[in-house]
Formats: sequence, C-alpha cells, structure tokens
Amino acid sequence: MTLRKTVSTILFATLIAVFAICAQPVSAQSSDQDQKVTKVDETNLDTQLYLLIATNQPVDDARLPVALDGVIKQLRNSLPFKNYRLAATLINRVKNEGRLNLQWIGGPLLPAAAASANTPSFNEFHIVRVKLVRASDGREMVSMDGFKFGAKIPIQMAAVASNAPGPPINYEPTGLNTDISMREGEPVVVGTLNVGPSGDAIILVVSAQRSSKP
Repeated sequence: MTLRKTVSTILFATLIAVFAICAQPVSAQSSDQDQKVTKVDETNLDTQLYLLIATNQPVDDARLPVALDGVIKQLRNSLPFKNYRLAATLINRVKNEGRLNLQWIGGPLLPAAAASANTPSFNEFHIVRVKLVRASDGREMVSMDGFKFGAKIPIQMAAVASNAPGPPINYEPTGLNTDISMREGEPVVVGTLNVGPSGDAIILVVSAQRSSKP
C-alpha cells in the first residue's frame, strides 16, 4: 500500500504540474514578428516671413499688418528710420522638424529710381529645420536652425557715357544666416540688411505657430 500510495502521489503531482504549464498564457512571439505601431508626429507649423523696407523717404503705402504693431514700435525706438513699408509676406506650412526652401523673383525692393520691369530682385528663403521645443522655464518655443535669407538687389550705377540708353544696373548680393528661436505665434526681428546708396534697409521679421487645420 505504501508503494502504491507513493506512486499515486507522484502521478497526481505530475498531472498538477502539466495542468499548470498548460494553463500558462501563450508566450509572445519573437520581437521580429511583433507588429510595432510607431506614432508619427503630424504636427504642422504655419510660418510667416515679412520683408519690411525701412527708409527715410516718403512711402506710397505705410499700412502694415496689425500682427506687426509690436515689432514696428520696437523698430521705431531702436532704428533711425522715418517710414516702414511692407515689401512681401510669405506664408508657408512646414511639418514639425521639417525644412523649407523658397526661391522667387519679386519686384525691386529699392526706391523707384532703380525700379523697372527689367530690374526685379532675386530672393531665397531657406530653413534647415523648424522644430517645436520646450524652454528651460517650460514655455513652448519654435526653433529655426539654419535660417537663411538672400537677395540679389538691382543697384543703379552712375552713367558712364552721355549717349548711354540709361544708367547701368548692377546686381549686388545681400543676405543673412543664423539660428533662432521664438515664442510660438510671436513675430520677432531676425535681422536688418542695409542696401543701396539710399541708406534704406531690409528688415526680416518671422513668426511661426502650430496650424489650426490638419
């Protein structure tokens, strides 16, 4: 009886162990077979680049966007120009951590003395990466790495001969390269470029904010 009882006990224990193993959940497949779902950041940013011309000459249209009121007040307090006019507004959408590159031909940026249909300006606007970041104080900022603006400006030169059809026009390059960050939705002055013998200046103002539409 003792041997039979011992065998029965061992058999019962074995059955319990087999049942316990079978009751375990099926182990996950190897990582190579797992289907991983990666969340893609679909955040888009709307960027605005404003080209302002600062001058001491009268301007035909001095109206400026309301969004630039704070910037214009800052400029009037720091730069010795009487008037400002808006030369161009560029609005573009960029994916978060994306890049932007624009090239365009626009009207002359300098006064009418050098302006004609045959003397446009050649412009380039480039950002290596636009990215939402968080500042040390917790505020959300927009970072622009590799910000570049360049333009070839037509400059009216002195006439070299009395029988010349008109004063010669030379194209002179100007531009700016930098890395910047700004509060989301708040326009900031990126830089000032003095151009031409008139003493006028191109002022670059940029802002960016998350797009309200997908």
